[in-house]
Parts: sequence; C-alpha cells; structure tokens
Amino acid sequence: MVRLRVLTEDDWPLWRDARLAALTEAPHAFKSRLSDWRNGGEELWRARFALRASCNIVALLDGRPVGMATGLPEDGGGCELRSVWVSPGARGRGVGDGLIEAVETWARRSGAVMLKLAVLPGNEAALALYKRNGFAVTTESGEVLPDGVTRERVMRKELR
Repeated sequence: MVRLRVLTEDDWPLWRDARLAALTEAPHAFKSRLSDWRNGGEELWRARFALRASCNIVALLDGRPVGMATGLPEDGGGCELRSVWVSPGARGRGVGDGLIEAVETWARRSGAVMLKLAVLPGNEAALALYKRNGFAVTTESGEVLPDGVTRERVMRKELR
C-alpha cells in the first residue's frame, strides 16, 4: 500500500533519496540535473525546506520513496506544483493523482485560488496526468530551457 507523507525539515534524507531517484530515472522531466544535486550536502537538502511555507510530500511503498511532489506559494493568491515524480514500479496505482490531490488540498487550505505548474515539452505522460487532474494548458510563456529556444508549457487549475 502506498502512503503519502508530508515532510518536515528533519526528513531531508528522505527528500534527498526521492529527488536523486527522480533525477536519475527521469532526467528528461526536470530542468534540474542530477549533477546539480548529487554532491549536495545536508545544507543544500535542508534549504528546500526553508522555502517559505512549502509543502513537500513523498509517496512511500514498503518504506521506500516511490514518488514526490512540492507545493510552493506564489504572489497573487496562487500556488505552484513542482517536482512531481512517480517511480516506474509505482505508476498506474494512482500515486501521481494522490500527490497532486495532496498538494491541491494544501493549496486550498493556504487560501490559494489557483494552482499552476510548468511541464517540459515532450513529457506527454505528465501532460496527461495533469489534464486528468483538471489542469489546462495556458497561453502563458514558460521559462526558456537551456537550448535557448524551447519554453516550458504552463498549466493551471482554478481552485474556486
């Protein structure tokens, strides 16, 4: 049975394990690179939890991290969904849906009226997951990717 766990600063080793697994298994899905994080010490990992009022969630199966997601508040009454990943062995079990639902619940409790995310072009599985969970592609320009031309696709979901 998969269990979701909201992390605290003391859970940084669990966050590290999930993040490194995500960047190793699905480098195509993230702007961050494994090399940016692999040699990070405790301070780097704890810094994730210092982000203002963030919500960091890990999905656990038999005590091992098999998924992750983060929620971050944004100015203007919205929140951002970031770092969503589910390990191949846990896909198809509703883990991604559960992670998104948990971040959405956190966002609503935070008073957010909108939840936004950015997805890399070509990540059709993530796009389908987000659409299934009520997100729609916007006309907003996402950040430019390292190639200097391609941009992220921005999606959003109204919460009210």
